[in-house]
Amino acid sequence: MDKLNNATIGTLEELMDKGELTAEELVGYYLDRIERYDRRGPRLNSVLEINPEALESARSLDRERQEKGKRSPLHGIPLMVKGNIDTGDAMETTAGSLALAGHRAPEDAFLVSQLRKAGAIILGKTNLSEWANFRSSRSSSGWSSRGGQTRNPYDAERSPCGSSSGSGVAVAADLATVAVGTETDGSIVCPAQKNGIVGLKPTIGLVSRSGIIPIAHSQDTAGPMARTVSDAVLLLDAMKGIDGRDEATAPSGEKGEKSYASFLKSGALKGARIGVVKSFCGFRSDIDEMVAEAAEQMRQAGAEIVEDLELPHIREYDDEEMEVLLYEFKADLNAYLSGSGAPVKNLGELIEFNMKHSGETMPWFGQDLLVKAQEKGDLTEEAYVKAREKSLRLAGKEGIDSLLKEHRLQVLIGPTGGPAWKIDLINGDHYTGGGASQAAAVAGYPHITVPMGFIQGLPVGLSFIGTAWSEPVLIGLAYSWEQISRASRPPEM
Repeated sequence: MDKLNNATIGTLEELMDKGELTAEELVGYYLDRIERYDRRGPRLNSVLEINPEALESARSLDRERQEKGKRSPLHGIPLMVKGNIDTGDAMETTAGSLALAGHRAPEDAFLVSQLRKAGAIILGKTNLSEWANFRSSRSSSGWSSRGGQTRNPYDAERSPCGSSSGSGVAVAADLATVAVGTETDGSIVCPAQKNGIVGLKPTIGLVSRSGIIPIAHSQDTAGPMARTVSDAVLLLDAMKGIDGRDEATAPSGEKGEKSYASFLKSGALKGARIGVVKSFCGFRSDIDEMVAEAAEQMRQAGAEIVEDLELPHIREYDDEEMEVLLYEFKADLNAYLSGSGAPVKNLGELIEFNMKHSGETMPWFGQDLLVKAQEKGDLTEEAYVKAREKSLRLAGKEGIDSLLKEHRLQVLIGPTGGPAWKIDLINGDHYTGGGASQAAAVAGYPHITVPMGFIQGLPVGLSFIGTAWSEPVLIGLAYSWEQISRASRPPEM
């Protein structure tokens, strides 16, 4: 089965089309790797549970391929979804919390139903930072009371980042072809970078949020995590769609694209104007050198590079962003819990559960963010309205959009962050500087990270950020540069 190691969607589909591989065999390949590397071996701890229906789904899809042909480029492709995404099957949806142990969603999240329609196989659910890392200000990324600590496949003593930790690790370690993560601020792009893969955070509204345990509707979105840009885009095409349960998806009918795969063009860099954001750099000279080399590669491919740009208002809305998240977490989580049949019905009951079971739920860190959110009022309060208006304006119109317009740029680039830090359950995460996620997250704009290189064997990524609905541009540029740089390298398992 060496031909399956780190195989792309295109390679796997070609093998299945030729009759040299079945979806059932592919599921078996991944189940074996999960047993060897996630349950034993380095014990990566990235998978919360396996879908007991995965093999039967694969057999059914194999029969369908023979009798009718394939549904889409994802026909028979096994993938993982993050543990905060509803699946209307035998698997639980818990956000990694013991407070939701045993909770089975009544129906699929919209994006999951889209994936099933495309012929994808839901192989299992991935571990995550509990409550998508919105529980404690001193948490360890990738730890949940249900799943324990997820570990980085490049070095099991180092963090996988989060909160889509398990999704990033599962893809990097070749435990699934692709995976779905979610992001509020950094939760797709950080674990993608730290685990040496591609992460794509879409514009808010391109992918439905219904059926996903929320943090905050202003910034939440699901997105693809994959080993290549093309695989991420094929997954995005299958996930997206207008959902009557999520009004934010309505504009995608006009502003979105029918096929994002059509923008996977290797010549997209020619004539593009690209800005290097100095504000994202400066925390490590070796990473700055990598960014400079990437920019030079783009210049050699025909792009115009504008260097040393400062992103307006960066770090000026930290407090406002947190205020928005606290208010929206209370409102949005209460709405989800009250209508989902979950064991706890609201945020107050969740806090009480954690206190009663603190030995299991809070052995390393507490729940100060949950408590702060519980103290907030409703979304009509002036403090919330003002915080949302300010953060959205400074991140979007007066931030990313202003810089793009001033220099006539199509995209902003910079390092996604630094290499993974050592896991520290006592003190929490040790962020190593940098980080390009905040502005795009707060504004609701797209952000793609692509592997850029390695520091002492640990991967780092390059970010591509644009304005709302600019996925076609970002995809073309990220894909074109990926074909030149070839910086990705799988972990030595």
